Amino acid sequence: MSASTSPSPIPLNPIETLNDPHWKRAMTEEFHALIKNGTWELLPRTPDMHVIRSMWIFKHKFHSNCSFDRYKTRLVGDGRSQQVGIDCTKTFSPMVKPSTIRRVLSLALRHSWSIRQLDVKNAFLYGNLSETVYMHQPSEFSMTDLGNLSHFLVVAVSHTPNLFLNQSTYAMDILERADMLYCKPSKTPFGGSFAISNIYRPDISYAVQQICLHMHALHDGHMGALKRILRYVKGTIDYDIHLNKSASRNLVSYTDPDWAGCLDTRRCTSGYCVYLGDNLISWSSKRQPTISLSLSLSLSLARSSAEAEYRGVSNDVSESC
Repeated sequence: MSASTSPSPIPLNPIETLNDPHWKRAMTEEFHALIKNGTWELLPRTPDMHVIRSMWIFKHKFHSNCSFDRYKTRLVGDGRSQQVGIDCTKTFSPMVKPSTIRRVLSLALRHSWSIRQLDVKNAFLYGNLSETVYMHQPSEFSMTDLGNLSHFLVVAVSHTPNLFLNQSTYAMDILERADMLYCKPSKTPFGGSFAISNIYRPDISYAVQQICLHMHALHDGHMGALKRILRYVKGTIDYDIHLNKSASRNLVSYTDPDWAGCLDTRRCTSGYCVYLGDNLISWSSKRQPTISLSLSLSLSLARSSAEAEYRGVSNDVSESC
């Protein structure tokens, strides 16, 4: 496919899929990879089996410069027909925390490790199971070496040789979807559903947290605040998270709450940030779950959240050093 050719649209039904040679080829490759890895074992159906449907997931994959890469398909179980207590007792989402990515990058800089990225096909992620499961790890994965780390999870990475993490492309996509690509920029976010906030934009973490409290019942005032945040994103679209090769190995956490700052619930809002050396790797700003009767209790709740994150970061760092 040439760079000027638009990719085939994501299919909406099986007929569209089978009639498109690009998607049909991607499905065939995915199916053969699953067979090669011995993903499943065929068994005769018995009356006590609760059988769920299978379904295909289709997605376009793009390069870091937003040019089309390939057609991506996944064969998955349709969890909508599962029954709690019969098919499962809990669900999980095997997603890495953004703060974990930042601490790994920070450690890589300090130790002068080479940072490369790989595209792994048919990687299987499992949660902790209470049952005993016997399985062989697949003998091999189909893997593509993409060279030095340059793009991951809608984040662009620049090497200088320090690292700059930027979400300008993703921010432009959000602005375009909100029909605010040419809006007037704002100098401040307050006067944010957007994943751009708490992941790589700590400067709007508090503003987005405040608007997300009302995301299920937005009114005109909330929409105005949301647009204000987007205007601020437009004016700061080139802001980066900077990770440098810090000589310090100290892990430092800061936290602070207000007291009864929410006029509607009288709850406190607390925040924390965690530094590994000179690098900011984790932060949070959110309303406390209960009403604090005193400032000292508010401080205690804020400290508890910060300590939990600090312990998590400390364990990861100690395993990597």
